[in-house]
Amino acid sequence: MADTIYLGIDLGTSRTSITTSNGVRETVWSYVGYPKDHVAKKKMGGRDIIYGKEAVENRMSLNLFRPLAGGSIKAKGNQDTIETKKAVRDLLEYVVSLAKAPAGSTIYSVVGAPAEASVEGKAAILEAASNCIDSVIVCSEPFAVAYGLDFLDDTLVIDIGAGTTDLCRVHGTMPQPEDQRTHEVAGDRIDQTLAQFIKETYPNAQFSINMVRSFKEKYSSVSTKMDEALVTMPVAGKPTEFDITELVYKACYTIVPPTVEALQDLIATYDPEFQAKMRNNILLGGGGSQIKGLGLAIEHALEEYGGGKVTTVEEAQYAGSNGALKIALDMPQEFWKEFQGGVPAATEG
Repeated sequence: MADTIYLGIDLGTSRTSITTSNGVRETVWSYVGYPKDHVAKKKMGGRDIIYGKEAVENRMSLNLFRPLAGGSIKAKGNQDTIETKKAVRDLLEYVVSLAKAPAGSTIYSVVGAPAEASVEGKAAILEAASNCIDSVIVCSEPFAVAYGLDFLDDTLVIDIGAGTTDLCRVHGTMPQPEDQRTHEVAGDRIDQTLAQFIKETYPNAQFSINMVRSFKEKYSSVSTKMDEALVTMPVAGKPTEFDITELVYKACYTIVPPTVEALQDLIATYDPEFQAKMRNNILLGGGGSQIKGLGLAIEHALEEYGGGKVTTVEEAQYAGSNGALKIALDMPQEFWKEFQGGVPAATEG
């Protein structure tokens, strides 16, 4: 009898994580590269597709795609090109291959999507998964985080990714559209804002968006006692040190106001008897949750609305994929069998 392997996948704009029932946990950068010509292919050892960090590091030789940035999966109304669809499919097939499922195994997977993912976005995930997964459930990323940590009773979940910040109101059932909010001030927007601040403050400094992203990931903070952020950037080719401490703080803080506004909207439209409980049960996850002091900054901003209590997940990189796997394992077998045979399934979660 063939094995059944369950997968939890957090399909992220910047990084994609997978947690599996056979003990695999992996994270890859959400990049796919294709050699530009025969010389590039020779350099890459004859390979036709390069993934993750390796693709970014060899981007001068590759046609590089970050297929989840700006596509239909991340934003309503966006159209995917043929190239983007192929890159999404190739990325997902690569991530599934990391599970090392034995030949002939049946593969069931729950895949996290943005809280307000469109019908088109969910369809794009199902289409991409159809060649490598036997049955798929698409669920809200913040709900997966909450489910994995058993925060299912009157909880507000914030999941900060690269492309979007997703919020979800969890109250003991699968979330409905009115329980979810999304805004686009997230990791990528912070990178762009920080790059603009650096350009304005140090016009002679030379940098790339990848350099700015690395500065943010090393020093990101909204704490008034943040570490000094000293970075090296070339000026006319000469390495030069710059202090970007205040710029990092200002760029990172831009995420606080829209997130608090969305939180307050979810609280204000909830049953008034349970609003205080929900306000004091906020779960902060996603890669952006690693911004130092962010939970405390959100609590301070909520004081004018009656206060709040924020708990930050301990394992931000895998909270979504861990929760997705838990959903997969808890799903009745009858459900999976009903959709087996190449016909994937999507939930409204």
